[in-house]
Amino acid sequence: MKPTARPVITVVGGGFAGTALVLQLRRQPALVGAEIHLIEPREVPGPGLAYTARRPEYLLNVRPGGLSLYPDAPNHFADWLKRQPESAAGLPEFASRAAYGRYLREELAQELNTAAVRWHQTTAVAAPLLPDGRRAVQLADGTVIGSDVVVLALGNFPPPPPTGPDQRYLQHPGYHADPWAVGNLRRIGPDEDVLLIGSGLTAVDVLLALRQDGHRAPITVVARHGRWPSAHGPVMAAYPSFYPELAHETTVTGVVAVYKQHLKAAAAQGLDWRAVLDSLRPDLGRIWAAWPLAEQRRFLQHLAGLWAVARHRSPPQNAEAVAALTAAGLVQLHIGTVREILPEGNRLRVGVRCHSPDTCWHTADHVVSCAGPLLDYSRIATPLVVSLREAGDLTPDPLHLGLLTDAHGALLNAAGAVSPGLFTLGPSRRPAYFESTAVPELRQQAAALAAHLAQ
Repeated sequence: MKPTARPVITVVGGGFAGTALVLQLRRQPALVGAEIHLIEPREVPGPGLAYTARRPEYLLNVRPGGLSLYPDAPNHFADWLKRQPESAAGLPEFASRAAYGRYLREELAQELNTAAVRWHQTTAVAAPLLPDGRRAVQLADGTVIGSDVVVLALGNFPPPPPTGPDQRYLQHPGYHADPWAVGNLRRIGPDEDVLLIGSGLTAVDVLLALRQDGHRAPITVVARHGRWPSAHGPVMAAYPSFYPELAHETTVTGVVAVYKQHLKAAAAQGLDWRAVLDSLRPDLGRIWAAWPLAEQRRFLQHLAGLWAVARHRSPPQNAEAVAALTAAGLVQLHIGTVREILPEGNRLRVGVRCHSPDTCWHTADHVVSCAGPLLDYSRIATPLVVSLREAGDLTPDPLHLGLLTDAHGALLNAAGAVSPGLFTLGPSRRPAYFESTAVPELRQQAAALAAHLAQ
C-alpha cells in the first residue's frame, strides 16, 4: 500500500467478508490512523444477503462454535449467543440466520460509531486509477473517494437465468429469480403448484419457509444430481489430519484414493466420513492449488456435485423435515436439467432434460430458482465490475469461478501483473482456494489481508 499521511482504505461490500475485514483493519496498530470507508447499499450493514432474512426457520448450517468473526477467538459467537433471548432454554445446536445477522450488525456497529469508519449507503460504480497511483472510487450518489486501497468484498451474485435464449419467463409474475428477496415467497398461494430448480441448502430453506407459511400443494424439485445435502451428524472425536500424504498428489484420482483409505481407517475407529472430510478442512486450498488446471476442471465436471452434498451439510432437523415431506408425497425430487421455461397464461411450462433423450414437461404456478450463484466475472453486469473489467484491472479465471489474484488477494490485470491498490476477498477468490464462501475461510482471509495492508 502506498504510504500517505492518513491512508484511505475503501471496502466495497458490507456483508460478512466486508464486515470481517473492517473489524480486522481496526485491530491493526499500524492502521490506527487509517480512514476506512464501507460501501453497502442495504439498510443495515453487516448481515449482507445471507443473514438479512428474519425468518426463524432459516437455520445456519454450522454449529455456533465454528462461526466466530475472529480466528483468534473461536467461541466469540457462541458466547454472544448464550446472552440472547433464543438461548434462554439453552444454547441452540444450530442458530438462526437472523441471530447471526444481529451478531454481525452489533459487532460492526461498534466501529461505525467511531470517527475511523464511515458507512456510505449506496453502491460503487467505478474505481479508475489516478495518476498518483491511488484509486478514485465513484459512488452512485456522486461521492468520489480517493483511496490508497480498494477491496472488493462483493459476496455472491444471483444465479444466472437457467435457460435461454427465450427468456420471456424472467418477467412472468410466477418466476422467482431471487428466493431471498423480501416477501418473494409470500406471493405464493397455499394451493399453488411450485417447482424448485436445485436441491441444495437454498432449496431446503425455501421448502421449509413455504411450509411455515401454510403451503399445502405438492412441490416438484428438479436437480442435476438428484441429491439433498447430507445432514450433520452428532459431534464426534476429530480424525487426525493426513494432509502430508496428499501434499504431493497432483491428480483428483490420487487424492480420492488416499481419502478412501482413511475412510476405512476411520470406520475401524467408529468414526464416519464426516470426520475424515472435516480433517482436511484447513488444507483444502492447498489440495486444490496442487492440481493443474486440467485436474481442477475434471473435479468440477465429475465430483463437484458430490462434494457440495457432502461438504455443505444441513442441520439434522432440516434434513428430517425434507425426508418427512418426501415420504408424505409433498415433495418430489426429479433428476434432470431445466432446458426451457415457457409462459402459458398465469402458469409456467418447464422443460427438463431427463436421462432419456426426450424432454419431460412440468407445469407450475411458480418456479423458484435455487441454483448456485453466478461466479463467472466475465458475465457479471454490475457497473463496478464492468468498469474494472473493461479497464483491464480484473481478470476472470479460466474455470469461471472468480478472479485471478496473487497470494494476498491483489487483483491481477489483463497482463498478469498486480493491479495497483486493488484487492478482493470472499467468493471471488474461489480460483485460489475453491472453498471460499464459509465463515472459517473468510475470516482467515480478512485477518490475513488486514495484516498485509498494515505492513
